[in-house]
This record gives sequence, structure tokens and C-alpha cells, in this order.
Amino acid sequence: MKKTTRLKRLITSPETEFLMEAHNGLSARIVEEAGFPGIWASGLTISAAMGVRDNNEASWTQVLEVLESMSDVTSIPILVDGDTGYGNFNNARRLVKKLEQREIAGVCIEDKLFPKTNSFINGEAQPLADIDEFCGKLKAMKDTQQDEDFVVVARVEALIAGWGLEEALKRAEAYREAGADAILMHSKKTDISEIEAFMKAWNGKHPVIIVPTKYSSTPSQVFRELGIRAVIWANHNLRASIEAMQATTERIFREESLLNVEKRIAPIDEIFRLQRAGELLAAEEKYLPSRRKQAGDQR
Repeated sequence: MKKTTRLKRLITSPETEFLMEAHNGLSARIVEEAGFPGIWASGLTISAAMGVRDNNEASWTQVLEVLESMSDVTSIPILVDGDTGYGNFNNARRLVKKLEQREIAGVCIEDKLFPKTNSFINGEAQPLADIDEFCGKLKAMKDTQQDEDFVVVARVEALIAGWGLEEALKRAEAYREAGADAILMHSKKTDISEIEAFMKAWNGKHPVIIVPTKYSSTPSQVFRELGIRAVIWANHNLRASIEAMQATTERIFREESLLNVEKRIAPIDEIFRLQRAGELLAAEEKYLPSRRKQAGDQR
């Protein structure tokens, strides 16, 4: 089954599904091995892994290179955090073309202005895109896609920007009519009250995706009861790796020794396994004459 079809079915499934963040090929492979049905390619974590800010400082072509490596090493679908689409409708439709070429299953764009700023940084002071202009962007993206199952998600920032439930509903409905395959409703409250109010008023009109980073203590059963189609764990692999790298680096610096570190970190063989080094050795035996002869002599 195509990756696009798998993502389309995931967001329309009667069950609540879960996507996990990845920011490079290695983390993407780890997400797939863990059993997740899909990957969230986070703009925040991809840019952070490059050492730059989540303000479109990483160019969209740099992001594409990362996405290509993630797609190449996994078989599950990837939903990309496409920020604002990297410009106007023309930039956004070109983005769709380039994502499809790399077998990316879908993209989510948010109704803010380019260049964007992460929603959790002074979110209420951030202006939102004009509704008609954003709808035009969504329509251009849907008109451009070649695969009918490619997914375009519209992310609504009205709640984070402090514009209230009525504005969130107005925007979600406009984006649904413009052709968005799902609505991502974002909130930075530490409880699920805003999302709950939206879901009750929305009444199952169209698939809804959430990112419960701030209301992380909410049990997943609540998401299921509200009829949320997909939940994104949005940045936790990167945050986990930062803590681990800081602790390991500081300890090696302080102790000038690996003695107390080696048993606490992954063995080198695990790196080789994740890189599929064994597959290359088998391929060398099959395709390299010198390796075939060597293998024959050993037998």
C-alpha cells in the first residue's frame, strides 16, 4: 500500500492513531521500529537538529534533504510540518510537488505569516494569515498534488493566538471547504479544555489532529472519547536526545574518561544495526566478485 494511502486511512480511521516525532533518518527508523504507524517530521526539531531557530532559518530545500533521508529508510508514512508553506500559494504548491517526489505522504501548514515563529514563543502576539489567502494556498496545494491520497492538513492557530473558539471554528470550516483533508487544532493550555470545547462544537464534521505537548497529562482515552483522529507526539525524541547528550558530554568532560559512560549508552553494534550494515555485507557477497570468491573459499 502506498504511503499516502496509509496516511489517508490513518487520519480517517474510526480509531485514534498516534504519530511520533522524528528529525532525521536515524530517529525515523527508531520510530518505525517502535511500532508507530506514522511519523511527524517536526519543523521545530529538524531546525533544532541543524542548530538553527524555528523561524524558517533552515531553508525549505535543506528541510527537503532531511525528509528525503527519512523517507528512504522507512516504510511508514511521514506527515511533514510544513510551517506556513514557505511563502505564498506558489511556494506551497511547489513544496507539494517536491514532497511527492520524495514519497512523503502529507504536509501540514499553519495559518500564520511567513517567516513563522514557533507557536509557544509569545504566541498571542503573532498575527494570523488572512482566511481567504490561506484558503487559496490550500486549494493550490490540492490542485497540484498528483497522488489523490496525498494529505494536506490545515493547522489552526486561533486558540494559541488568543482569538477564541468562534474564530477557531470559523477558520476550521473555511479550511475544510477549501479542501484540507484534516484540521490540526492547536492549543497551549495545560489542560484539554479548549480542545474539548472545539470538538464538541465541531461535532465530527471533519478529521481533527491534535498536538498535546502542553496538556501532556491528559489520558489518551480522553482523546478517543472526543473523537480525535490522530495525536502527534511532537518533539520528544529530540528532547530525549538533548538530555542524554548533555549528560554524557558533561560527564566525559568532567571525568576525562569513558569508564562510567560506556555501559550507559548504546553499543556501537547498535549503530551498525540501525544503519543496516548487515544488508551491505550480504549485498557485497552477491555483487562484488572479490567478496564472492572470498566467501566461496571460506566455505
